[in-house]
Amino acid sequence: MSLFDLSGRTALVTGANTGIGQAIAVSLSDAGARVLCAGRSSMAETLALTGERGSGVTLDLSDPMAAAAQFAEIAERERVDVLVNNAGIIRRADALDFSEADWDEVMDVNIKAVFFLSQAFARAALARKGQGRIINIASMLSYQGGIRVASYTSSKSGVMGLTRLLACEWAGKHINVNAIAPGYIATNNTQALRDDPDRNKAILDRIPAGRWGDPSDIGGAAVFLASEAAKYVHGTTLPVDGGWLAR
Repeated sequence: MSLFDLSGRTALVTGANTGIGQAIAVSLSDAGARVLCAGRSSMAETLALTGERGSGVTLDLSDPMAAAAQFAEIAERERVDVLVNNAGIIRRADALDFSEADWDEVMDVNIKAVFFLSQAFARAALARKGQGRIINIASMLSYQGGIRVASYTSSKSGVMGLTRLLACEWAGKHINVNAIAPGYIATNNTQALRDDPDRNKAILDRIPAGRWGDPSDIGGAAVFLASEAAKYVHGTTLPVDGGWLAR
């Protein structure tokens, strides 16, 4: 059996309707996993790509505690082996003008929901005395400050720190907690940057690979971290960035 074979495992991927989440769901499915595609939008396109291994789950992460409670109910009904905390939102404004609403909305989805879904996942894994994999989606702004995205940068820096903390607490309990930090990927969240000729050129000039990433570039990293090949990997944040940080 391949180290990367995920047959017999069930993964839940948040924000799986489009972009990086969709690509991760498809990659996990291609590796043999059954994938629960979770979010508040239609999953029809993703389910068409995952075929019989995919199923949709309505999960509204704008209410993190309700979403965590709903996840706990799912985990009571069936074993979930892999949790991918992918869902995220972004708000853009100068720091002097940033609103409390934009701060709270981003932090609720991007870090509060990540923690409490992970907590529910770990409780279920420990109750069944099984193993588990948590894969959080960080960002280049886990390493850098960025501009005009105060709550997003704060939340993604928090994702990296939370990944380390949970790994420290749960590695000895057979739960691997790691993160992926996508580089500049062509998704809805980066549309504004790609539409700005100056920002687009500045970003491309810095990426050694010379292109924006495709969501599918993240899928292989997710399969690795979900698989037995990564069984001794704990607390890492893996950049998949076309060499951005190396520059």
